[in-house]
Amino acid sequence: MAFEFDIIVVGAGHAGCEAAAAAANLGSSVLLITMDMERMAQMSCNPAIGGVAKGQIVREIDALGGYTGIITDRTTIHFRMLNQSKGPAMWSPRAQCDRIKFSAEWRNELELISNLSMWQDIATKLLIEDNSVIGVETNLGVKFYSKSVILTNGTFLNGLMHIGKVQTPGGRISEPESKGLSEQVASLGFSVARMKTGTPARLDGRTIDFNQLEEQASDEMNYKFSFVTDHNKYLQYRKCYIAYTNEETHNIINQNIANSPMFDGTIQSIGPRYCPSIEQKLVTFSDKPLHQLFLEPEGESTIEYYLNGFSSSLPWEVQYKAIRTIKGFENAKIFRPGYAIEYDFFDPTQLKHTLETKIIRNLYFAGQINGTTGYEEAGAQGMIAGINAHNKINNRGEFLLNRNEAYIGVLIDDLVTKGVDEPYRMFTSRAEHRILLRQDNADIRLTPKTIDTGLCSDERKTKFLQRRNKTQDLIDYIKNKSISMKVANDVLNKIKTSPLKQGTKLYNILLRPQVNISDILQMDPDLKTLTDSIQGSEEILASVEIECKYAGYIEKEKSVADKIHKLEEITIPDNFDYGKLKSISFEAREKLTKIKPKTIGQASRIIGVSPADINVLLVYFGR
Repeated sequence: MAFEFDIIVVGAGHAGCEAAAAAANLGSSVLLITMDMERMAQMSCNPAIGGVAKGQIVREIDALGGYTGIITDRTTIHFRMLNQSKGPAMWSPRAQCDRIKFSAEWRNELELISNLSMWQDIATKLLIEDNSVIGVETNLGVKFYSKSVILTNGTFLNGLMHIGKVQTPGGRISEPESKGLSEQVASLGFSVARMKTGTPARLDGRTIDFNQLEEQASDEMNYKFSFVTDHNKYLQYRKCYIAYTNEETHNIINQNIANSPMFDGTIQSIGPRYCPSIEQKLVTFSDKPLHQLFLEPEGESTIEYYLNGFSSSLPWEVQYKAIRTIKGFENAKIFRPGYAIEYDFFDPTQLKHTLETKIIRNLYFAGQINGTTGYEEAGAQGMIAGINAHNKINNRGEFLLNRNEAYIGVLIDDLVTKGVDEPYRMFTSRAEHRILLRQDNADIRLTPKTIDTGLCSDERKTKFLQRRNKTQDLIDYIKNKSISMKVANDVLNKIKTSPLKQGTKLYNILLRPQVNISDILQMDPDLKTLTDSIQGSEEILASVEIECKYAGYIEKEKSVADKIHKLEEITIPDNFDYGKLKSISFEAREKLTKIKPKTIGQASRIIGVSPADINVLLVYFGR
């Protein structure tokens, strides 16, 4: 057994798995330490990947050479492209996955990486020497040494679960908490605080009357997450369902609010505002007569269901009684009740954009310990930490993504610049340039960077070049191909839009709001023949339509992004003394000294730093 590695990753959740895979695939010898090798990348809450903005992140992870998208495609049992009634910047893929198979697929992939080792244990102590991390010590007393350590402990750091008055130490149901690391990290000068999240009860599908629920089928189009997956259907798809709470449900919950640890003062930590518990919903939205719930299967063949929207930490008896008042659930049995969990996290403003800590060299934090929530946000951080840990010990440059390049860039910049005051979740509204950061073009944006890092396989590179070239070829064809008035009007009349008075280019017709790419295919058989021969043509055509219809907006957004990005080119020395700039506000001096922004652009995004303060910095640095 080797006891020396290039990189040690602590925790095999979504952040840890992506970090370990990225670093190992780049050539580092990696040790992945986990409490349970049977639960790698465990989906401890909803077994779903993607959603609004999260789906864009998964596609970005995939474009960077990560595994989340590939494994999601292999284990998908229900797929929907959300927000298609809105503009393409808002379209977000989401997949319901088989929970057990998702974790098993992750382990299979990790076992295929030859220089990635695993150790089942609990890391309890960092080994520090000369203000640098040199390894970890485990609960079994084993010392492993390394050049870098990446902590991805998720909700396990001093985790405490709540079900009514019952409190159980643990990082997940039936799994122990991790003790020791938080206390040591705090003693090293890090700011440590508490957060809270929760999950709903799991139901026995054999006891549910599905006839009383609203069916929600998968999308028919062949969507998938990964740009290298050849097809999107490995498992049998299953239906999801919609249910609703009612007055009786609300009465039972309201009568027992005093028994909720969220409201009796037991839980003091910060919870997610955008994903509240059912009891929090009833308090916040007391005027609403009902709340929508989503019943979602946990796997391809299991009878276990997840009741999305009914997160709770109420006593199990109250949860059970309230669930049985919902139409269709009158005879429902539960496998286990919902619970809330409190855990330690570290203030992410203590990190560099590489996710290396500012206090201890070669120590990286990724995932929920940085105050985020969600598998997707965690996986993205893991990739960035893994790449940068490898790069640093090999004297390569920092791998950074700007806000105009990726949602991952927005995520990390928000964390290290602004910090968090609640569990951070990515939304499309957080990105200033979201028309540039669409889910359909993640490979165009990021795969060239993947080629540069060395994470791009030959297969990925070939498929990327083919897809990029075919997309551009189709755009050029549509821009240059003329169509006669008669042929075009046959289709335009069918879709009830004004006919042409003369022939024109296909491109000009596609710019009409009422016309979509399928209408253009009807006008030109040659184009249809061309696209039918392209693998994955549905997604390529969707990208072609977006690039054509929104070309003006896209170019304008690129121009704006380029102007803003110029502020990122003005660097600030690491140890610059803001105290000597008396012309900026005291609050700005205090915030700038704490966060130590690398550039004027980053400084401009710090809460408490005004435009006037930025102008002072620009003058001082000669701009």
